[in-house]
Amino acid sequence: MIHHGDVRDVLPTLDAKSVQCVITSPPYWGLRDYGVKGQIGLEPTPDDYVQTMVKVFREVTRVLRDDGTLWLNMGDSYASSPAGNFGGDMPAPADGGRYRANKPKMDYGASGLKPKDLVGIPWRVAFALQADGWYLRSDIIWHKPNPMPESVTDRPTKSHEYLFLLTKSPRYYYDTDAVREPSVEQAAGRNLRSVWTINPQPFSEAHFATFPTALVEPCIKAGSTKGDLILDPFAGSGTVGCVALKLAREFVGIELNPDYCTLARESIEGPLFA
Repeated sequence: MIHHGDVRDVLPTLDAKSVQCVITSPPYWGLRDYGVKGQIGLEPTPDDYVQTMVKVFREVTRVLRDDGTLWLNMGDSYASSPAGNFGGDMPAPADGGRYRANKPKMDYGASGLKPKDLVGIPWRVAFALQADGWYLRSDIIWHKPNPMPESVTDRPTKSHEYLFLLTKSPRYYYDTDAVREPSVEQAAGRNLRSVWTINPQPFSEAHFATFPTALVEPCIKAGSTKGDLILDPFAGSGTVGCVALKLAREFVGIELNPDYCTLARESIEGPLFA
């Protein structure tokens, strides 16, 4: 099921403790205007964005089972000069197309950021969620072997994003065996490592941000069993739903943009990935 609406309005309508696993990638702060009034991601400062995220995931806590997990993907950005322009320090797109010229103007100075500073949004959000009661269990590096090129010459090219594993309880469901990695030394495989090398995945439709299915699969396998309900509060093109149904799970998604809702439903009914 895909719900059309603002996540802050739709989440309160879902049943408490009905979801086993949440996998999502919220709109990144200050990187794109999706053309919807009041959308998340256009807050004037990083602090405002972080507080928005805390409020959203406080409601996620309510719908998540006590033994459930949250897998949160977040990319970072740089304070540009002047504010709102990419200049020479444009961050590498997380998915080959998330960043666009209609980037909104942000108030970097209000948070003490200087031009060219790395904002640190993923860790700001992770620490804020931790302070709000979430257990921060792992910082997974999504390593992209073929990152988007950057024009900067005074720092390394960005080739990774973060995927945080968070839980609402100290003890939770995690299937170690379902996500073991091949190993020459261990016939049964080794424990899943915290660096995942996965290329961004091409998508045949015009959506600006898509998960690779290979990034979603281990989250679902480790965090749920067949028949469990998987939630993506920022469903986008529906990748999490596609993988959830493929792995015999149930799925509920929330999406603000009506065009993306249609795209997500079409993807789930007949995947459009190239």
